[in-house]
Amino acid sequence: MNDIFETIKTIAFEIDHVIKAEDVGYSDSENSSGEDQLKLDVQSDLIIEKAFADVASVKALVSEEKEGVLELSPTGKYTVCYDPLDGSSLVDVNLSVGSIFGIYEGELEGKNLVASAYTVYGPRVELIIATRKGKPKVSRVIDGKFQEVFELTMNEKGIFNASGGTQQNWCDYHKTFIDDLFEEGYHLRYSGGMVPDLHQIMVKGGGIFSYPGTSDKPNGKLRQLFEVIPFALMYEQAGGQAINNKGMRLLELVPSHPHDTSPCFFGSNYEITALREAYGIKV
Repeated sequence: MNDIFETIKTIAFEIDHVIKAEDVGYSDSENSSGEDQLKLDVQSDLIIEKAFADVASVKALVSEEKEGVLELSPTGKYTVCYDPLDGSSLVDVNLSVGSIFGIYEGELEGKNLVASAYTVYGPRVELIIATRKGKPKVSRVIDGKFQEVFELTMNEKGIFNASGGTQQNWCDYHKTFIDDLFEEGYHLRYSGGMVPDLHQIMVKGGGIFSYPGTSDKPNGKLRQLFEVIPFALMYEQAGGQAINNKGMRLLELVPSHPHDTSPCFFGSNYEITALREAYGIKV
């Protein structure tokens, strides 16, 4: 998979340049979920598609911005599912955004995710890679190239809370859970970008990121193949947990469609245990 990771590094430099130099307005198109696409979404998607076109180990690509599967190499081993620019609507206010990659071998389901990666485009450009062995590794651009700087390890308990979804659409027990966290002294950290919020919780040692099912989006908002499952591997390998609203490990999800979504909760062991209790989930 090293060829895939090296390609992601090249992609990171190109997307970082586009973010800093190009138009951040809306395009005339919509993505597969019917959402208006920013020009940066479209450009980032094209950069990734072009970069992987000649990577022999990549069988196919599945983009959050497109319907269907793009077949590349019949002899390839892996399918790369990706969100080209998560949080792109934050670029115009100069907040961190990112790209997310899930690398699957075989059918597109959680158990077949062999590695994941995400890039953070912020004051510094960082790349985090997780496999099924060892802690996620953080590399940072130093003197024009990526250099590994540390591994991610989560504490048993954190102090940060990032909770998505419109509060008026939360169910009562989710609201009670979040209120209880604040009563315990948790700090709110929510930018509206999945990558920077989940990254912050891991780097700072722990806490919880939640995007529950809501009255307007009962199946959640975040997409399983591109966002949910890749970050589940990150959190589990860092020593945390990642589950849905039924207590199922997100790494056991079996999407029926490439753009299926799921309620999702990523956190340290303490917070996930508290969530299970709040939701009435039996271990």
